[in-house]
This record gives sequence, structure tokens and C-alpha cells, in this order.
Amino acid sequence: MPIVNRVLETSLYVEDLDRAARFYETVFGFKRMTADERLCALSVADRQVLLLFKRGASTRPAVLPGGTLPPHDGSGTLHLAFAVDAAELPAWEHALRKHGIAIESRINWPRGGQSLYFRDLDAHLVELVTPGCWPIY
Repeated sequence: MPIVNRVLETSLYVEDLDRAARFYETVFGFKRMTADERLCALSVADRQVLLLFKRGASTRPAVLPGGTLPPHDGSGTLHLAFAVDAAELPAWEHALRKHGIAIESRINWPRGGQSLYFRDLDAHLVELVTPGCWPIY
């Protein structure tokens, strides 16, 4: 069977694209790679892409110079997790407080990892997780 190397893109669907992009740029320092009225692509550690789509703006095929992107959309509150170093978790807590972001929950995992949970401006559940959460992390 062919091998999948990694997850490259993660998508969230948001009400206000500019507001959501500013949140992720400001809180996490993600860099905007491209944006238009339909989407904003942010670089995560120069290895992954966080795609922010304006909710409802991708329900029709998008004809691009290289081909056609099939329609997609999402609703409801979604979840994503960002890997962080355990030594930096206190700095992340400070940064979240500085941005006025309430920590909704904390978990100490049996393998030794820790997670902080909070919400973005579209109520998506964002997790910062240290090594020791999964057997592979």
C-alpha cells in the first residue's frame, strides 16, 4: 500500500474570514501565505497549513488554472490540536491570558502529556498539547 507522509492541511469554516485570520496570526504567529474572499491559508511552523474558509463560500466548484476544486463546507464547532513543547506550556498560558482568552479545560494525560483547551472566535475548540498524549506523541 502507498504511504501517507503526514496531514498537510487542516480546515476550519468561519463566519468572518479576516477576523479569524487575525486571531490565528496574532495568537499563534502563523504567517498568511495566500488569501482571497473565500479562504485564507496560514503556515503552521512552515510544515502544515491551516486553511480558514468563509462558511458557505466553497459550496460550488472553484475553477482554478490547474483544475477544479470540488465543493465543500462545514458547520458547527470543530476541534484541532497544536503540538507544543512541555517547557513552553506556561508561556502559552501567559500568552492566552494576555490575549484575553479563557482556558476552558486542562487535562493531564496518563502518559504524561498535558492539554489546554480554549475557543477561537468562531467557538472552535483549540487544544495545545505536549508530548505524552498519544503513543506516537
